[in-house]
Amino acid sequence: MFYKKLLFLISCVLLISLASCGLYSFTGADTGAAKTFQVNYFQNTADRVIPGIDRTFTLQLQDLIQGQTNLSLTNEGGDLIYEGEIIDFYEAPITATAQNTAAQNRLTITVNLRYYNTLEPEKDIERRFSFYYDYPANALLTGPTLDTALDEVYTRITQDIFNATLTNW
Repeated sequence: MFYKKLLFLISCVLLISLASCGLYSFTGADTGAAKTFQVNYFQNTADRVIPGIDRTFTLQLQDLIQGQTNLSLTNEGGDLIYEGEIIDFYEAPITATAQNTAAQNRLTITVNLRYYNTLEPEKDIERRFSFYYDYPANALLTGPTLDTALDEVYTRITQDIFNATLTNW
């Protein structure tokens, strides 16, 4: 009985040590020796400008990285630097009715990312990330419909950015 308790205690200490020192992450994030990150403002350079979507994207990317790593957010001099632009905000009909009118529309957003790892420059990337949201043609892309669309699209794009920069998936 004594040995079982001792083995359990050693296992707990080892697990806590590994988790607290950053050697293991449940998200699969590999931050290496990095301690800080910064997310520069992602300006909306798309042809269609919707006020506030650039700020929302920037904050959502910051929140995701902060919530899934032990990195500290900084305004300048970060070990990991994220920057870029929202380069496309595009709505188009995707399905039609028998009367040749749109039954559904699709919002597609594309973000151009530049990622710099100042500690391991070979991991730097520049890449485009895109995702879409389908909604009924009779709904206007404003208010709650726009909020839902942005949340879904940004959730997917920020997770794709996280995976491309901080995991080996």
